[in-house]
Amino acid sequence: MTNRPLPPNANLIPEHAERVFHGEVFDVYQWQQEMFDGSFATYEMIKRPDTVKVIAIDEGKIIVLDEEQPGDVKRTHTLPGGRVDPSDASVLDAAKRELREETGLEFKDWYLLQITQRVSKIEWFWYTFVAQNKIATHPTHLDAGERIVVKHISYEELKFNHGEALGLVEAFNNCDTLEEFLSGIRV
Repeated sequence: MTNRPLPPNANLIPEHAERVFHGEVFDVYQWQQEMFDGSFATYEMIKRPDTVKVIAIDEGKIIVLDEEQPGDVKRTHTLPGGRVDPSDASVLDAAKRELREETGLEFKDWYLLQITQRVSKIEWFWYTFVAQNKIATHPTHLDAGERIVVKHISYEELKFNHGEALGLVEAFNNCDTLEEFLSGIRV
């Protein structure tokens, strides 16, 4: 089990819930929930592996990806990251692994910026990290279903292009410059 901090008020599947479906990505859990009038109803939630995203900053530029996956799924200006694997000791280890696989880069300094649960009926948490001070460059190791172009863009370009990354990180919306964004972060 991967070590993972949880946000305040996280919605978790109760321990007594029964898994009624096991899929490749999603599991469905059900349980009997007592109502205010004393009756019971079947409640359910979905669980899936957590996700890590990395705001990697290299020489004043933010690293983003233009990626394509089978089924004509194309995304621009996404942050590096992906699924937390059961073999990852922590969400930080997962973030470091994903960044290295997708970009070939390693960084010295890491900071956990935010943890979000995007949908209350899904036990699925997004961990967004900031990485600074590049220490190594390696070949990428993409999954069979990934085509990725790594880009270094300015903070202003990221805000102008309204890439997917902006929607993931609330802190971007309150800052006009990269320096302003970084001033509130202790890496």
